Amino acid sequence: MTDRHRTRRQLSGALLALTAASALLLTACAADENGGSATDSRYGNGVPAPAPDRPRGEDSATAPSADHLSTFALDVDTASYGYARRTLADGRRPAPSTVRAEEFVNSFRQDYPTPDGNGFTVTVDGARTSDPDWSLVRVGLATRTADATAERPPAALTFVIDVSGSMDEEDRLDLAKRSLDTMTDRLRDDDSVAIVTFSEHAEKVLPMTRLGGHRGLVHRAVDGLAARYSTNLGEGVETGYATAVEGLRKGATNRVVLISDALANDGETSPDAILKRIAGDRREYGITLFGVGVGGDYGDALMERLADRGDGHTAYVSDTAGADRVFCEQLPENIELVARDAKAQVAFDPQTVDDFRLIGYQDREVADEDFRDDRVDGGEVGPGHTVTALYAVRTRPGADGHLATATVRWLDPGTRAPHENTGSVETKVLHDDVWSASPRFQVAAVAAYFADALANGKYDMPGAPSLTTLQSRATALARAAEDEDVAELSTAIGEATRL
Repeated sequence: MTDRHRTRRQLSGALLALTAASALLLTACAADENGGSATDSRYGNGVPAPAPDRPRGEDSATAPSADHLSTFALDVDTASYGYARRTLADGRRPAPSTVRAEEFVNSFRQDYPTPDGNGFTVTVDGARTSDPDWSLVRVGLATRTADATAERPPAALTFVIDVSGSMDEEDRLDLAKRSLDTMTDRLRDDDSVAIVTFSEHAEKVLPMTRLGGHRGLVHRAVDGLAARYSTNLGEGVETGYATAVEGLRKGATNRVVLISDALANDGETSPDAILKRIAGDRREYGITLFGVGVGGDYGDALMERLADRGDGHTAYVSDTAGADRVFCEQLPENIELVARDAKAQVAFDPQTVDDFRLIGYQDREVADEDFRDDRVDGGEVGPGHTVTALYAVRTRPGADGHLATATVRWLDPGTRAPHENTGSVETKVLHDDVWSASPRFQVAAVAAYFADALANGKYDMPGAPSLTTLQSRATALARAAEDEDVAELSTAIGEATRL
């Protein structure tokens, strides 16, 4: 954090502190007579309001910007949304700490143009909210389309599979086994697979094995997996990386795929300590980590931290359809990387923008001055991915002209040569209302507002409608686009409303 940023945050905190006592008195009166908390009227339907002792905007995710720049590492994770859907379907609200708005937004297809080769296109647009002077600005980045039949480097995949006692359920180990069997038949003959399991100790079940002529070996190894005892996730990850290094293939995509409920209870349980033990292998050999979460009880924070620090991403599966989508479609199609250490920087024009805040990505923030420092870690992205960042933007009265410029920087996955692309937007795009914008813009807005509601207003989104209204909008969008993913979003919002 720069000195200028820190000074502004301190001044802002001091001013807010002067009003904290009176705010506490007022919010205390809003509690019900049984001592319950007030509810956030922006969303209605019993959504809890932010805690009365934390003034809005003082959270790190929503604090006013110190300058005109916003910089973050790209993230294509979707686990937070998948886990929220599963939790709501089970009749429970997800813990607010597990709700990451960017993962909700990035769970849905977008309509951005795509490049012909590696790298990204940049699309920037926006629309007004019902909150005066506040708008939503969407920054969209897209890679080239994934093609399962196109030429690509071979894959060397080391599956690190949790076989602890907590995995002994239909939607955990059995689901993973069925998915791995199907995926094994869909990978190419020149791809390789290794299998490591862990419970109280880790075990290499199958060394790196070419699939051509040896698929039977993989199927037998998968079929023999059975749940055992405690969860020594640290030893599992360490053994997995050692196996990946042992079977490393030059010119291939070398990846560790961790399948677990991430409920570590044995050995090393700190993500920083776990990753420190394999940091050399990760950096020297470029091995990426893909975390696949399973189970109704799920260690979201641990899996998220491992993936972020392991140059990878996460997904969550709870049923056969979701598992097929992750293992049998996304993983085989996106084995190849098209960008390494990708970062985005958005520069808002101080002549037209009074304030802004990024909705989500607080775990992926990068210092502005590190945007072009290629030693600083970014995100790894494959083909067929889109990355969407939403900003809440307050424009100056009568603002007209340039609004913002977004730049994405990435390294070529083979040569590590740096590349950049930019896109910009004018204030005139804000003339339309959010609910008159393009259907895909509206889907992104619904997903973000839903995340904000589940996180108790953490993201401080302007112009938030009620959950009932959000569900109606999601239902209409799903029908218009015949999009099953958006229909599932509508269902999840309905379940949250009933809870």
